[in-house]
Amino acid sequence: MTTEQKWVYNFGGGSSDGDASLKNLLGGKGANLAEMASLGLPVPPGFTITTDLCTLYYQNDRKWPNGLEQMVDNAVARIGEVVGKVFGDTGNPLLVSVRSGARASMPGMMDTVLNLGLNDETVAGLATLSGDERFAYDSYRRFIQMYSDVVLGVGHHTFEDLLDTYKEENDFFLDTDLKAADWKQVIASYKQAVEQELGRPFPQDVREQLRGAIDAVFGSWRNDRANTYRRLHNIPESWGTAVNVQAMVFGNMGESSATGVAFTRDPSTGENAYYGEFLINAQGEDVVAGIRTPQALTKRAREAMGDDAASLEEAMPETYKELEAVFQKLEKHYRDMQDIEFTIQQGKLWMLQTRNGKRTAKAALKIAVDMCDEKLITEEEAVMRVEPGSLDQLLHPSLDPDAPRDQLTKGLPASPGAASGEVVFNSDEAERLAQEGHKVILVRVETSPEDIHGMHAATGIVTARGGMTSHAAVVARGMGRPCVCGAGELRIEKDGSSFSVAGRQVAKGEKITIDGNTGQVFFGEVKTVQPELSGDFAKVMTWADKCRRMKVRANAETPLDARTALDFGAEGIGLCRTEHMFFDAERIIAVREMILAESKSGREAALTKLLPMQRGDFKELFEVMSGFPVTVRLLDPPLHEFLPHSDNEIEEVAKASGMDAEKLKARAHSLKEFNPMLGHRGCRLGVSYPEIYEMQVRAIMEAACDVSAGGDPVTPEIMIPLVAQKKELSLLKERVDAIAKAVLAEKGQELDYMVGTMIELPRAALTADKIAEDAEFFSFGTNDLTQTTFGLSRDDAGTFLPDYIRHGILERDPFVTLDQEGVGELVEIAAERGRKTRPDIKLGICGEHGGDPDSIHFVEKVGLDYVSCSPYRVPIARLAAAQSALAK
Repeated sequence: MTTEQKWVYNFGGGSSDGDASLKNLLGGKGANLAEMASLGLPVPPGFTITTDLCTLYYQNDRKWPNGLEQMVDNAVARIGEVVGKVFGDTGNPLLVSVRSGARASMPGMMDTVLNLGLNDETVAGLATLSGDERFAYDSYRRFIQMYSDVVLGVGHHTFEDLLDTYKEENDFFLDTDLKAADWKQVIASYKQAVEQELGRPFPQDVREQLRGAIDAVFGSWRNDRANTYRRLHNIPESWGTAVNVQAMVFGNMGESSATGVAFTRDPSTGENAYYGEFLINAQGEDVVAGIRTPQALTKRAREAMGDDAASLEEAMPETYKELEAVFQKLEKHYRDMQDIEFTIQQGKLWMLQTRNGKRTAKAALKIAVDMCDEKLITEEEAVMRVEPGSLDQLLHPSLDPDAPRDQLTKGLPASPGAASGEVVFNSDEAERLAQEGHKVILVRVETSPEDIHGMHAATGIVTARGGMTSHAAVVARGMGRPCVCGAGELRIEKDGSSFSVAGRQVAKGEKITIDGNTGQVFFGEVKTVQPELSGDFAKVMTWADKCRRMKVRANAETPLDARTALDFGAEGIGLCRTEHMFFDAERIIAVREMILAESKSGREAALTKLLPMQRGDFKELFEVMSGFPVTVRLLDPPLHEFLPHSDNEIEEVAKASGMDAEKLKARAHSLKEFNPMLGHRGCRLGVSYPEIYEMQVRAIMEAACDVSAGGDPVTPEIMIPLVAQKKELSLLKERVDAIAKAVLAEKGQELDYMVGTMIELPRAALTADKIAEDAEFFSFGTNDLTQTTFGLSRDDAGTFLPDYIRHGILERDPFVTLDQEGVGELVEIAAERGRKTRPDIKLGICGEHGGDPDSIHFVEKVGLDYVSCSPYRVPIARLAAAQSALAK
């Protein structure tokens, strides 16, 4: 038989066909069972059907390929030989479990069947063999319920209702109160229910049972909860699941039997202490089902919880010592914290599973540092052990897990962190109240660029509409503000007096709390806890910085954001969006005056008012960044975003400029565009209104000269956005150089500066060799490059992108994780062609993807010089960049 035809791998009984190196083929569970068997641990014998077979199963319209049935029969016979039992034998029956096992752990997402092989005849044999009739019929009723639910599609509630009714009628409280005769009556009612619902009896043929269970496990790879889990954890559907068939061992064979789940270290805190639960006289599902209260694994844990029920350490001391030795052996072998399932059958310990345990970010850091100190792993391995995305849990305030809470509604977890504050519905009011010392939560139907000052002033943001890549979500993440988007139940009154959810009203000024990690919105103030970024966190980040090649910068416009970025380890600013500076209440009138002016002289008069403001902005940024590079993007958004909407706003501009209000209104109307995203914006503004860019360049250069004269030298990087062709950049660079030269002459200083562009249009990527003749750096604006490559608006796509992901058209949201096949190809082309013209060109990414670990892995592969992301994602980017370098 060739390797391609080997679909079944045996383990246990002193030998094993596989090991941990075959994880992709055998799945995590199968590979670890094989590995434990190879280590000589007590593993019930069994076999694994490979993940390749799962793929073939779906390609073959859910049919078994020729030869598989015989392989399964042979493997089942081998299990019987090892344990001295026969599958389907009425006197000495072999029973098996059938479980899933993908290469990535997906706990609880797919289906399991236990006690398979029981029927009306083999149950009597099991009763005689075990000497415990009650145990045998309890096992049979469990099998009927589980098999009917998982394989036959008869809902488990059907059986729970029948059992509850029987217990009530006979005055029983616990399942353990029922005797063998009771279970026989319950079984009769279960079988009758199955026949009534399906029109056929419960299957008695054990080979038919096994085939049905294997089909069900393969089928569960595509059930709704598995699909959702894969989407949330970025697990490809193409991986498939393996199926593990294993001899049953029983934790429900009396008081000397038990079942449990354990971790070799605390998965919440990372403390080097055993953590887990067990139940005496129970099967595995009882521990997690909540029907009975599990008992603590260790005496120490029991005492800490104030529990009276004996721990395993106290109830079965000899078995506990054996289990402790297994813990140590497995952790030393795998060199990672293990999540273990075990069963004790009449005093004998059996190991059912081990896998690297899931853990909180705090625990991941502590375990990595401790294991490094214990010489189990190296610093590089410690860096690889921490999931970069999980650091979000640590970088923002979080809700106190013990604090009471009153949930109002739930939306999308658009930006992590937790915050409480007074409800406000207007950005101006949010800013005013914040200046008076109030903490506010800005609640809007949706946000626009005009809300930037209110968003900045608020401690958190809630929107009724919009997705994970909406304006509110993107800006909030950039600012480090907690944000909940798409809270669809939320209705805001038109007069801005209150909002309501399902008839419950919350007035302006009342306090709410939002959790950007979960998307929940609570009434009132819920206590929060602040992040701690020292200790283990600082150690791992120091190790990461030793490993990474790429620099990490931040997207920032304010001194607060810049200082936050520096605190998190940023090495410069990769994107300063100057338009965010224009929405400040003190300057928006001058900006509108400039836009609405009918002549160049009118624009210049307004720009004269803005020049000192912009100079002050840049001076503060350069001072905070103390010598680190700062990339300043000249004005990018379409002018309509700054236009006045109300008559009062028109009057304000008229008063400031001396123009007629009606003329201003007509001018504002003439500037509106049908598709402003693809309209008069970016460098096109610089071509039409060169005085705007000239003012900004002057402000940048004057600020750089002032700061350099008194401290660290500043090398500003001036970025011209939305360039589509070389001639645009050539024209504008000439003007930039002229202004820079004039400022340096006026100041009597020499200062280095760079001029580059943002590559955010496909044409720019394809003609990068020509653009690089003028550009000293490229910053890939992957937000807009994704929009223009796909022809999607990120603010609108949230309404239908979930359908694309659900139907498998897209595996990931391209605004969250870079589309490598299309957008990524353009980045590679531009990088290659740009370097061909200018070998020393500086290359970076400054879109939202700059803080996404999977996108960073791609950036490392392409060899760009840096990524730039929101300040609060800088540590995530540092860790991801280190892992990308180590993985090469």
